[in-house]
Amino acid sequence: MVYYMGDIHGNPLPAVFACRQMNMTHEDTLVLLGDVGANYYGDERDARTKKSLAKLGPKILCIHGNHEMRPESITSYSSKVWRGGKVWYEPERPSLLFAADGEMFDLEGIKHLTIGGAYSVDKQYRLERGYGWWADEQPSEKIKAKVAQTLDQVDWKVDVVLSHTCPFRYEPREAFLPFIDQSTVDDSTEKWLDTIEEKLAYQYWFCGHWHIEKHIDKMRFLFHNVELSPLSEPYK
Repeated sequence: MVYYMGDIHGNPLPAVFACRQMNMTHEDTLVLLGDVGANYYGDERDARTKKSLAKLGPKILCIHGNHEMRPESITSYSSKVWRGGKVWYEPERPSLLFAADGEMFDLEGIKHLTIGGAYSVDKQYRLERGYGWWADEQPSEKIKAKVAQTLDQVDWKVDVVLSHTCPFRYEPREAFLPFIDQSTVDDSTEKWLDTIEEKLAYQYWFCGHWHIEKHIDKMRFLFHNVELSPLSEPYK
């Protein structure tokens, strides 16, 4: 089975509860839709989070968020191909996987495209207080080209999109933080995702980032609720 849930920000308990609730086993996959927070501090606090996640039954596939380092920039990580797509992992935790952007994963026969990253609206707050912020939080031009190349190979038809943020036209304005001046927000990633979504034939799109639970059209916003994959067969 394939399950999906949103951001946990370094707190493994929502994932622990989800695994228990759904009786997940090593044959299952739990997708965390970014801001996992397992690569945030770069010290023992991260190690504790990763240890807790790695002890859970299923494989954990993590999408890149905006409140975390990219694993390829961390020396403890190696890469491999897993279920058709490139992942980053630490050898001592082989069940905890971090998806590279623009990859296509075959999960239970269902094709999943990964597109991580987003802009941090709290960027200035974090910089002023010495909290973690990384300049490569959003998709680079190289990543965007990789996404397009991957989709060209499948004629722009995919079963499920896994992203951190959402296309611009689906932005949940009710989730905007009231103390953030929206004119200062870089929404270029969301607008780029709009161009992808307009052209793409897909069945479902799962995202996190917004800390809400919401379904609209084929878009699924998730936070701490866990959802079982609604698909039993690929796109036709």
